[in-house]
Amino acid sequence: MHTSTTPAPTSKLLNTAVIVAALGYFVDIYDLVLFSIVRIASLKDLGITDATALLEDGVYLINMQMTGMLLGGIFWGVLGDKKGRISVLFGSIFLYSAANIANGFVSNLELYAWLRLIAGIGLAGELGAGITLVSEVLPKEKRGYGTTIVASVGISGAILAGVIGEYFHWRTAYFVGGGLGLLLLLLRIGVYESGMFEKAQQQQVARGNFLSLFTNGARFFRYLKCILIGVPIWFVIGVLITFSPEISQALGITVPISAAKGIAFSYFGLTLGDLASGLLSQKLRSRKKVVVLFLFLLAGIIALFLLAQGASETYFYGLCVALGFASGYWAVFVTIAAEQFGTNIRATVTTTVPNFVRGAVVALTLSFKGLQDDLGLLTTAALLGAITLLIALVSISTLPESFSKDLDYVE
Repeated sequence: MHTSTTPAPTSKLLNTAVIVAALGYFVDIYDLVLFSIVRIASLKDLGITDATALLEDGVYLINMQMTGMLLGGIFWGVLGDKKGRISVLFGSIFLYSAANIANGFVSNLELYAWLRLIAGIGLAGELGAGITLVSEVLPKEKRGYGTTIVASVGISGAILAGVIGEYFHWRTAYFVGGGLGLLLLLLRIGVYESGMFEKAQQQQVARGNFLSLFTNGARFFRYLKCILIGVPIWFVIGVLITFSPEISQALGITVPISAAKGIAFSYFGLTLGDLASGLLSQKLRSRKKVVVLFLFLLAGIIALFLLAQGASETYFYGLCVALGFASGYWAVFVTIAAEQFGTNIRATVTTTVPNFVRGAVVALTLSFKGLQDDLGLLTTAALLGAITLLIALVSISTLPESFSKDLDYVE
């Protein structure tokens, strides 16, 4: 570790970096969930009407977007440590905004797919760069508040996406997302680079070396644990909420359950959960205690969800809100990733970790589909939930506490 000589961080909580990172993540989440909302309408407009084709082509497009996010996570993370947090923050916003505006003009499936790939690359960078920048420019006692604001404001972008996607043409919905992102670029002049990054630039140390996360055993397991504590969040979103229509049928619920409504209700819960977990971590002065508390809460809510035999529509959607709230430790989870590593690799970690968690959805959904024929849908969901929760509990329990940790050091 190096002694801190970086100028004192700004004490103002709502500084330009926090505001731009929060608004950027708001548009990021809007664009991230928008495809799921407009998938059927947009594909039908392109002449794809067969039910099987709608599903298969939808999976193809979402996989292209996810591939872009996995590639983009590494690209933007390395770039953030080599060239700076600001360049990634605004570069990623520009790329996903341009791709989404272009998405509004697509006329065939292949162009749609390539633009989802490009949008995915862009969407991968904003959160990691924003959280890294906010963590480094705020005093260590306040950075948890800053990252909570970023995550809570950002997650609520899904609510706007639901409203725009429901009441406007799908092309207009893409234009809105792209336009909002480009408007954010006007705020560029008010955001300053992290002093910690500028200091690291002057030191003779490798920056943004992604492979260095795998060449040191202790560092690799620290990195892996940061990823694993976030997997239950995307188990909820990618399996329980995405497949809520099928799960409700298995529970004997006679009223048709809408996945779109399930997503809207769960993201509402996520917004509240992110706010609560972030504030609680500041109150308790501990990231670990809050994550453990939310994991136990999530275990209880998942059990209620999978045991809701013959539940009413209102109760079921209420459980979707509760699932979102209990998995709403995303703000704390990403902050932990930023706090576990030195300045020379912090952006790489903070950008790749959430994208690898999102990528875990592929393995979770494949496991869910592969096991349900033998074990049954509800048993499979319970088993996967138990495994992801147990692994997350072990991971958070064996990570060092990072609240109020001085981040001005290099690996």
